[in-house]
Amino acid sequence: MRTMGTGTSPPTPPAPGPLAGYVVGVTADRRRDELTALLRRRGARVVEAPTMRIVPLDDDVALRRATERCLTAPLDYVVATTGVGWRGWMSAAEGWGHAAGLAGACRGAEVLSRGPKATGAVRASGLEETYSPGSEACDELLAWLLARELTGRRIAVQEHGAPLPGFADALRARGAEVIEVPVYRWTRPEDPGAARRLVEQTVRREVHALTFTSAPAIDFFLACAREAGLAAQLLDALRGPVLPVCVGSVCARPLEDAGVPTVQPERGRLGALVRTLTQILPARDRRVLRDGPHGLVLQGTALIAGGGTEPIWLPPLPAAILRTLAEHPGRVLSRSELLRRVWPDAQADEHAVEAAVGRLRGALGAHAGLIRTVPKRGYRLVVEG
Repeated sequence: MRTMGTGTSPPTPPAPGPLAGYVVGVTADRRRDELTALLRRRGARVVEAPTMRIVPLDDDVALRRATERCLTAPLDYVVATTGVGWRGWMSAAEGWGHAAGLAGACRGAEVLSRGPKATGAVRASGLEETYSPGSEACDELLAWLLARELTGRRIAVQEHGAPLPGFADALRARGAEVIEVPVYRWTRPEDPGAARRLVEQTVRREVHALTFTSAPAIDFFLACAREAGLAAQLLDALRGPVLPVCVGSVCARPLEDAGVPTVQPERGRLGALVRTLTQILPARDRRVLRDGPHGLVLQGTALIAGGGTEPIWLPPLPAAILRTLAEHPGRVLSRSELLRRVWPDAQADEHAVEAAVGRLRGALGAHAGLIRTVPKRGYRLVVEG
């Protein structure tokens, strides 16, 4: 018995995601799964390496004492520095039976909030902020307070993971009584080795972008590089081929202070961060090797062909050779020039170039003809259609 065909064509493979070919480092701890999922959904390969973690205080003694001190007399100002910290404080106070008292103390004071997340948490607790700086910077909160008469004023400052000695000291110098409220703190990640490996991958240019969602995460990452003796090389990579993407200007400050330009979304949200990365990284990195419906594009370390075929992921070194040839289409590059442009290891020789070109051709498969050997001269990218 003959079986009739359905007459339908096989399904067309989905087009590669806009971040196909890119390796992106994720340094966040909190909401790491969400950020990783957003990047992978767009085709990126993700290296997860939390550079710090947020942990509650080992015991609540310091927080409880600060809270009870807030209730001993009226407060004049209350500073909310983070949404998660504010919510944690309110939750802890409720557990001790101080929820109504703390809410009343804050309601009788002027509440200042550092940015949208802190503002949202303040409003969710039934309060209204008096002032919130557009820059989300503690410096602007401090300037706003210092513009007022502070002698004898009581100010509660919810700390955001680390003490703010300069902030509190400036207020005390103006005669204020400052109550520092330590809700949670930052500490080293559970696996410091992952952060160290990400530093090394960045230095070797094996990642194309790094994402940061807090300034302390950057501080810990830079400290990890210093401990490994790789701080200068890391900063060079971040000033060059590796794109640092920060969730906002406050987050970016440690890198900006180190002379590293960063990319930031207009809104400090994970979705906006990923959209910004998706727009900028391909625009500055993508190389068209052949035009047309069956064209070839080098994106990150992947060769993407027209027609919806799966991207060909290349090892980092062969991909760097292909990228270098693509930056000089049709031009012959000698082995010594490729060695100088591509190899980070000064110990490598021209035999390493020949071996890497062989690996590149093997990885390219049907597209191996892209690389032409010019006897006694070197290699060039074939640019004909």
